[in-house]
Amino acid sequence: MKLLLHSCCAPCSTAVMEALREEQLKPVLFWYNPNIHPYTEYRSRRNSLNAFAQELDLELIMEDEYGLRKFLKGIDEETRCHYCYRIRLENTARQAVEKGFHAFSTSLLASPYQTHDLIRQIAVQCALQYGVEFIYRDFRPWFREGQKIAREKGIYMQKYCGCIFSEEERYLHVLR
Repeated sequence: MKLLLHSCCAPCSTAVMEALREEQLKPVLFWYNPNIHPYTEYRSRRNSLNAFAQELDLELIMEDEYGLRKFLKGIDEETRCHYCYRIRLENTARQAVEKGFHAFSTSLLASPYQTHDLIRQIAVQCALQYGVEFIYRDFRPWFREGQKIAREKGIYMQKYCGCIFSEEERYLHVLR
C-alpha cells in the first residue's frame, strides 16, 4: 500500500515510523505545516524532519509554505485547532490523490497533546471528500519512545504545538 504520511515534526514522525515498521509499512513523508510560527520555529521543524528523512532514507515530499498571513486570515482563536487540522489534512488527502497514493495518515495522531478525536473526525471527512482511504492508528503509545529516540539522535524538540497562540500559551506563564 502506498501511504502518504503527513508529518507535523520529526519527533512525532519517529514515533509513527516505529509503529508502522511493525506493520511492514514504509510511508512517504509529507511536510505541509503553514500553522507553525514564528518562522525560526517553522524552519527548525522543517529542517529537522528533512534530516530525519535523510538519515533513515525515507522519501519526503515538501510543500514548503510558511503561511503566516494566510493562516492568520483563516482562523479565529476559538476554532484555531479545527482550522489547523483541516488545512493540513485536507491538503494531505488532496496530495495523496494527485500523487497516486492509496491512503494517507498523520503523525499528529502520535501526540497526547493534540485533540485526537477531532483529528480523526476531520481526516475521515477529508478522505470522503477526496476519495482516498484514511489510515487511522492511535500512535500515542509510541510517543514516549519517539521522544526518546529523538533526544538520542539530537533531533530538534519543539516546546509547543505550533501556532502563535500555542506559543503564547506555552510561554506566557513562564516568562512573567
